[in-house]
Amino acid sequence: MTTILEQLRDMTVVVADTGEVEAVKAHAPVDCTTNPSLVLGALKDPASEALVAREIETGRKAGLSPAAVCDALTVAVGAELAALVPGRVSTEVDACLSFDTEASVTRARNIIADYAARGVGKDRILIKLASTWEGIRAAEVLQDEGIDCNLTLLFSMAQAVACADAGAFLISPFVGRITDWYKKAEGVESYAPDEDPGVKSVRGIYDYYKSNGIDTVVMGASFRSTDQIKALAGCDRLTIAPKLLDKLGNESGTLPRALSPDNASGVAKIEMDEKAFRWEMNSDAMATEKLAEGIRNFDADHKKLIALIADRMA
Repeated sequence: MTTILEQLRDMTVVVADTGEVEAVKAHAPVDCTTNPSLVLGALKDPASEALVAREIETGRKAGLSPAAVCDALTVAVGAELAALVPGRVSTEVDACLSFDTEASVTRARNIIADYAARGVGKDRILIKLASTWEGIRAAEVLQDEGIDCNLTLLFSMAQAVACADAGAFLISPFVGRITDWYKKAEGVESYAPDEDPGVKSVRGIYDYYKSNGIDTVVMGASFRSTDQIKALAGCDRLTIAPKLLDKLGNESGTLPRALSPDNASGVAKIEMDEKAFRWEMNSDAMATEKLAEGIRNFDADHKKLIALIADRMA
């Protein structure tokens, strides 16, 4: 009997939600993803110690600021991961730029240039941007330049529609964070997989995309349990933390396919402009709160990362 993870790989591209080298080696995902929180983990990862020390020393000799070294280190970690996976490595634009389209585009171009200097082509990278209106507009510019984007911190259909209209390569709807919000709001301990608000959100987005011939990849993210993952089996991609990958790899049984383009309902296309986007977001307390919280938390981890680097450079 094949494991649940092996069965999942037969119907979904599995992405490792980690920046730790050993975890990527152990799970052999097609793609992997990073953000400031995950790079912080890599900073404490013994397997990355030599790389971290090298980047900090190079930055010190070049007279770079801790923030500039942080930028270089993030790409250095991504380049190391790119050597381990056959697919893409997602790399995040600073969260503090989430409401600045022009600055986000400039930062993304710099990330791509830094990767190129390290021998990693743009075809191996996804630029991660928060799914704000400004972040989506930045993705539209970058996609036109041939730079593929991963729109993250996505919690609503309004965001998903706007991302598709912008031609985003990939979106990362956050399952677990949606569920967290509803559990607190509704005062419940758990949901059955088919009633889980996070699962239902991704299923709805997937159905909308497949019903309307949208090529943007749907990659479910932020899982709290293997049940949530199983309930989205068949989704284009799923990014999964190492602990949950381990659980799936140790579980046997039959995994039914939950999502398939053949089962699209044919739901009608939604018209979305800036006015409609902002109104829909304003009307959705969960999406507004979780987007804002996610941006704040990524920014806090980015600042923490810079502070740690500053300490090591002192």
